[in-house]
Amino acid sequence: MKNSARKTPPELKRLRDSIDNIDAALIHILAERFKCTKAVGRFKAQAGMPPADPARERVQVRRLRKLAKEARLDPAFAEKFLAFIVAEVIRHHEKIARPGKRTKS
Repeated sequence: MKNSARKTPPELKRLRDSIDNIDAALIHILAERFKCTKAVGRFKAQAGMPPADPARERVQVRRLRKLAKEARLDPAFAEKFLAFIVAEVIRHHEKIARPGKRTKS
């Protein structure tokens, strides 16, 4: 019998449904976070501030590693996840800061 022909066990379906709900929530949370960080980028551009803030990033890494430990999540994974997000935020901030290349979103 092929795998696709097998019926998914109810417990597996329940777990997968929960994962799907969490994934949807993560996407919405990330979208909201990027709305805020784009506003920060516009503020920084108007104030003549640099797109990146290494001191803030170091504080955030320490804070999120601590939160990850408390949540029993691998702190190294949390740090990599944050680094990925911060790199994208900085890219947005650099784009906003370029004269003639301001974004509305």
